[in-house]
Amino acid sequence: MTHEHRFGATLVHLDDPTRALVRLSAWLAAGTEDEVRSALQRATGLTPHDWIEELLLQTYLFAGFPRALNGMREWRRLSPTPHRRTVAPNDAPVATGEETCAQVYGGMYGRLRENIKALHPRLDEWMIVEGYGKVLGRPGLDLARRELCIVAACAATNQDRQLQSHLHGARNVGVPDAVTTDALAALADVIPKDSLERATRLWARIAA
Repeated sequence: MTHEHRFGATLVHLDDPTRALVRLSAWLAAGTEDEVRSALQRATGLTPHDWIEELLLQTYLFAGFPRALNGMREWRRLSPTPHRRTVAPNDAPVATGEETCAQVYGGMYGRLRENIKALHPRLDEWMIVEGYGKVLGRPGLDLARRELCIVAACAATNQDRQLQSHLHGARNVGVPDAVTTDALAALADVIPKDSLERATRLWARIAA
């Protein structure tokens, strides 16, 4: 996979498969089991199955293992066998994690590392190895779509600090502003109105 494709430079509009994936991310982070089940059923006819599995795998980073496990359990009812493209591990999680994290944070990468190390050195290590190396650096889903899904998950759970970082991150990995705007709009009937308004106001300040 080329560097350009991996970071999603070709994502120029919010196509239907990506819209379904973004909406699914919000349901996985904050929806009921029935809502997750319905969202998976809708996505399965629109979105490549390896994208869905990659989203389910990354859900544990932003919504915890219980929701990731519950989501994957519902997915196995629809797709009983793990997709062949999603089972390979990342053999170089540190190098991949550093590269991926630097791409997302751009000029703020060095400062981020310092801030997280100050909180606790192990959190910095796990962020790079587990978060950006083993999970977000995987090749099965490009980084642009991963960032849009993270934005949806953070908006759904009112994680404003992380939402701000990943709204910037979407820009840093090449997501056009109009696509991010459309991705937030796609959550109108998914997350509470006040949560969407908070996310939209935050994005308006960033995009201004």
